Amino acid sequence: MDARTPEVPCGDLLQNAAENLLEEVEEHFQALTTTLNLRMEEMGSRIEDLQRNVDALMAQAGIQSSITEPS
Repeated sequence: MDARTPEVPCGDLLQNAAENLLEEVEEHFQALTTTLNLRMEEMGSRIEDLQRNVDALMAQAGIQSSITEPS
């Protein structure tokens, strides 16, 4: 008699299904990460545009900005 774990019927099939599911989850996670990074970059761009517009409006109004833009 063998001391190893008993073989489960369809064990290989279950393991393959679990591995496939894990691969799918990893692919979806990578796609989500990529999408989030792109949206964060886009939001950063919009914030920079907004800051430039606010600075321009403040300059037109003769108000000096107390916030300096990092170089």
